[in-house]
Amino acid sequence: MSSDFPSPLADPMPQSPVLRAAYRSRAAAAELAPLPRSVKDEALLAIADALEVRTREIVEANAEDVAKARAAGTSESVVDRLTLTPERVRAIAKDVRDVAALPDPVGEVVRGSTLPNGIDLRQVRVPLGVVGIIYEARPNVTVDAAALCLKSGNAVLLRGSSSAYASNTALVRVVRDAIGGAGLPADAVQLVPGESRDSVRELMRARGMVDVLIPRGGAGLIRTVVEESTVPVIETGTGNCHVYVDAQADLDMAVEILVNSKAQRPSVCNAAETLLVHQDIAAEFLPRALAALAEAGVTVHGDERVLALAEAAGSDAKVVPATNEDWETEYLSYDIAAAVVDSLDAAVRHIRLWTSGHTEAIVTTSQAAARRFTQLVDSTTVAVNASTRFTDGSQFGFGAEIGISTQKLHARGPMGLPELTSTKYIVTGDGHVRR
Repeated sequence: MSSDFPSPLADPMPQSPVLRAAYRSRAAAAELAPLPRSVKDEALLAIADALEVRTREIVEANAEDVAKARAAGTSESVVDRLTLTPERVRAIAKDVRDVAALPDPVGEVVRGSTLPNGIDLRQVRVPLGVVGIIYEARPNVTVDAAALCLKSGNAVLLRGSSSAYASNTALVRVVRDAIGGAGLPADAVQLVPGESRDSVRELMRARGMVDVLIPRGGAGLIRTVVEESTVPVIETGTGNCHVYVDAQADLDMAVEILVNSKAQRPSVCNAAETLLVHQDIAAEFLPRALAALAEAGVTVHGDERVLALAEAAGSDAKVVPATNEDWETEYLSYDIAAAVVDSLDAAVRHIRLWTSGHTEAIVTTSQAAARRFTQLVDSTTVAVNASTRFTDGSQFGFGAEIGISTQKLHARGPMGLPELTSTKYIVTGDGHVRR
């Protein structure tokens, strides 16, 4: 008698190139899961060495992508994210070595006890399995994701943007060669076949073959993956980050933190996009802040009180009127919105209304103000007297990061190795039966 269902013994290879890649990833994940730390670390160190040895190959491939991006009129902030220099490749290799030096989360006992009936119960960390990463023009993500997934025992399917195709192809080739030489299955790291959106949609619907998807990029990409995927998604978020300068702030410190938060690298998600200044300190602080921002090349989109203070001070800073759109914008450029607020609570209300939930900073010498701000602000990271730029996996000591989650389920904030694991329970008895 015929059946519409395959035999349970059948193991058919899917016809779709994307699903075939996912199929190979599942097989690779099964091989990775039981490997000891020493084997995984050896493979990671091989990746780091290979990146440095083959830097020229990687940079030349990246140059193709950068040239195409500039010819297409791509913004400089995106081009900056896309660009790989020898120095950036060395930094990526260092991040891989940092991951190798981290503890292996797999097998860690989260909790355990002996039950009253004598059964031994342990909850232990295990790999997620197959992790899909959908990301935009950030080729460093290719290696960061591969390193973190390998260390945590996961296979990874990488779907970068077509604008970084040559860069990602070169990087994955280097990674696959390195891990294959170290005895790991090369298919533990794969580029998703295809450059069209069809391959992205197919990956998002590979439920049962891909265990989790992590989108990294702009709001549009993240929203599309969250809303259209049938595969479970860990939602990373955009970075509309705020710096609030309190009435009791050290002004020198405040200027330095503000400029660093905004201008040290404006094209990344932890760069500040809004400045809020307490009214009691605005007249003294803003002229200095505007001058420092102008020197860094930053355009300020100010509210009426910021505009008035800039005019009164005769500032040469570029200050333009702000609109509601500015308060919600992740500029990723040399632009910042600015407002004067009546109180700390008013600053908190503004942040709650407009934040993307990424990172907010307060500059203050008041412990009471710092405590209230950290209690009331509900973002992944709240910084006290420190730049927003520290919200980063490597800066937090996690090694490279897979992304910064702005959701509240499973993982929140910079996601390192533990966030790439799930858990399972191991029940050990001695002939126990339930009565």
